[in-house]
Amino acid sequence: MNLPAATYRLQYRNGMTFARAAGLAPYFASLGISHVYGSPIFQAEPGSTHGYDVTDPRAFDKSLGGEEDFARMEAAFRAEGLGLILDFVPNHMSASPRNPFWRDVLEWGQASEYAQFFDNDWSAPKLLVPALARSYGNVLEKGEFDLSFDEEDGGLTFTYGTLKLPLTPPSYGHVLMRGESEDFVELARRFAVATPETAPELKIELAAAARQPGFRKALDAAISALIENIDLLHELHEAQCWRLTHWRAARETLTYRRFFEIFDLVGIKVESQRVFDEIHAKLGELIEKGSIQGLRLDHVDGLADPKAYLERLQKTVGENEPLYLLVEKILGPDEELRADWPVAGTTGYEFIRALAGLFVDARGTDAMTRAYDRFLGEDVAYRSLVVETKRRMLTRNLAGELDRLKDLAGALATRHLSTRDFGTDTLRRATIELIAALPVYRTYIDISGAQEKDRATLDSTLASAKATREVEDEDAIDFLGRVLTLDFEAPEDQGAALEFATRLQQTSGPVMAKAVEDTVFYRYNRLIALNEVGGEPDQFGGPVAAFHEAMERRQQRQAAGLSATATHDTKRGEDARARLYALSEMPDAWGNAVHRWAGLTAELHSDCGGLIVPEPETEWMFYQALAGAWPLDLKLEDGQGLSALSDRMAEFMLKAVREAKVHTSWTGQNEDYEEAVRAFTTAALDPTRARAFLRDFVAFCQPIFVAGALNSLAQTAIKLTAPGVPDIYQGTEFWDFSLVDPDNRRPVDFDTRRSELKKAGEALTEDLVVNWRDGAIKMRLLKAGLDLRKTARNIFSEGDYLPVQIEGPAADHAVAFARLLASSAVVVIAPRLCLELLEGQDGPLVPRSRWGDTIVRLPKSFANQTLRDILTGRSITGEAVELAEILETFPVGVFSSQVNPA
Repeated sequence: MNLPAATYRLQYRNGMTFARAAGLAPYFASLGISHVYGSPIFQAEPGSTHGYDVTDPRAFDKSLGGEEDFARMEAAFRAEGLGLILDFVPNHMSASPRNPFWRDVLEWGQASEYAQFFDNDWSAPKLLVPALARSYGNVLEKGEFDLSFDEEDGGLTFTYGTLKLPLTPPSYGHVLMRGESEDFVELARRFAVATPETAPELKIELAAAARQPGFRKALDAAISALIENIDLLHELHEAQCWRLTHWRAARETLTYRRFFEIFDLVGIKVESQRVFDEIHAKLGELIEKGSIQGLRLDHVDGLADPKAYLERLQKTVGENEPLYLLVEKILGPDEELRADWPVAGTTGYEFIRALAGLFVDARGTDAMTRAYDRFLGEDVAYRSLVVETKRRMLTRNLAGELDRLKDLAGALATRHLSTRDFGTDTLRRATIELIAALPVYRTYIDISGAQEKDRATLDSTLASAKATREVEDEDAIDFLGRVLTLDFEAPEDQGAALEFATRLQQTSGPVMAKAVEDTVFYRYNRLIALNEVGGEPDQFGGPVAAFHEAMERRQQRQAAGLSATATHDTKRGEDARARLYALSEMPDAWGNAVHRWAGLTAELHSDCGGLIVPEPETEWMFYQALAGAWPLDLKLEDGQGLSALSDRMAEFMLKAVREAKVHTSWTGQNEDYEEAVRAFTTAALDPTRARAFLRDFVAFCQPIFVAGALNSLAQTAIKLTAPGVPDIYQGTEFWDFSLVDPDNRRPVDFDTRRSELKKAGEALTEDLVVNWRDGAIKMRLLKAGLDLRKTARNIFSEGDYLPVQIEGPAADHAVAFARLLASSAVVVIAPRLCLELLEGQDGPLVPRSRWGDTIVRLPKSFANQTLRDILTGRSITGEAVELAEILETFPVGVFSSQVNPA
């Protein structure tokens, strides 16, 4: 397996095409990465900004340049020695008529050759299409439906706005019988008995007939006559394999498994060999040709059996040599990646969580909690909020999935005398409490039953579910435990139990993600730097020893997993998060500042039906988000810059309050409340209305900006050298203070980065420190670290991880570790919790005097070696080295025994 040295995440679309990516190949190679890690490239919905709404995995997206431009990009990458890792979607596709597989299912229902391609509930009478803005009857009454004829393929479609649903050919007679000639009657009869095999020929015949002016005129008249008759149009609608409904119906009556709560993404049954072969055909071809060297698998937890899928994938495309596979998998705090999965690792969210533990000051926990609760006027219990939000998400947004689980459990319960008396409401409540209590995204019970770790998780989950006392009959909860562990003797019972377990495991992940990441993370805002994908907002920092333990486990379990600090899904830019870590070191000062700012902006608040907007929770979040996003070069005199930031913050705040789902939501928008939040946001960033606040805010945040830059450099140095493969998210070569998407998917100015790369490499480190605000210092560190990974590649792919001891008065303010392989060594020293040490400084360099007599005690095994700093060229030798000496001229130290300085 050809393991990457480092990856660069490139977001295709939004102006990034194959041709443009090809032109960037020399820049990527000069930066020092080994592999481009690209977002999905197969045909997606027109105008897609992300590519996860795939319509055809057998073809490259035309908007990216298609087959020819992909070949040119591949050649350009190959010429620069770059590999390609592709983001692939095995769980779902677009539920759109533009998806040829789904269109065939819409046209023929269970008679379609792709009927078993998608995870449909064929016990339902119709496939629901929840696309209507209002009720079906209302839309029908207002004449918003239409019919159209495709003169190319002879097909008839039922239209609503831009949506075009294919009519099932046997129903064409509803239209053709409106014609007056015998030709129409004959065609109607023949279509009435059409099959998937005979219909294409009949359509060709209809298209040919329609090219005759007289026939086409009569056909158009027949179509118009039917459209104008509501009863006939309704009758035609009812003759289809699908049924149009109001979009709200999706939450409780949807007839297919969807991605999370997104009804226009339909789950596919990739566990079927035929489906697997179909969606991986083009991918396998690219891998066989050597065009792709690795895969990142999207939402692996959505699959019925992730392990079986991964094993099949490796067997299919990695038969000669294992393919480099990564899974998008969010691990719980005490959860490890499954050792029996044939993958290199995850995409790195647990790495971000480990960094948060390192850079957040645990000593500030109580003070920050007091400040937060005082501003809110109430105490917030995070864990209780999570459980309650999971319940709400399951019973409201995913009500259809809950009903399906309840029915499956009920059908199994009625088979046995001891459980036949469980009522449907009891089983429903038991299912809710079990999923709400589950501490991880999902378990991995398969046909072989539950592994020991799954049994342990379920035991604690069942105990927690009982402790809530929400289910009076605890036997019902125990019954679900039996079902999940397939604890039955009869094969048919085990099969039914496995179906329930599979469905529950495919549901628990979306419940966790939507309830926690996309709801609670916008409701509980004590320190939003912790509100990150894979994060635990109630875990406020930790000791250095905990970080070392996490890295040692990482070295053992997924040394080739990605080490990310930003992704397309993270809640904020990596440098914005690093800034906000510093707030943990000044909780009292932050709390006082927020109270002061609330007073300075009081007249900007609005009364929205008795609610003062923004309410305390939202306002507390706003100031943190603003502190994280404020550009380093933005002055109060820069009206254009303030306006641009205001627009970004307004879009973020709108998304945040909708995600929080307290006073508004995506599905139940409160326009008055949203306008009040927008008005406050724009007014607070208008110097003509809020100059006193802005002056105070910017002055207060200057030390945070400096400490945040030091945190950023420290986390970059760690990412480049700790166990794992460093992943660089596009544009983060310079400071990245992005907000959540779509802000973090803005086009990247690669021209500037290309021109600045050479300058940063030639600049004196002293000048980089002085001019730190321009971001060149980060690019230089990145470039030097990536070069080191190429020249000392084996140390990072095979070397051990060894914690390095720091002793002295400032020992808590730095972390050090070594990477060792035989006689080669790399030693990394990075500051942490340095807000106080930086007091009075205008740059991210701790004054020598403030380190005192703190020393770094190097391992005896290479204490006699000379280690050279890859950035400054300075050398250290000996067992004990003064921290002040190591970090005298540059914010971080990365020393190697075998390379020259950059």
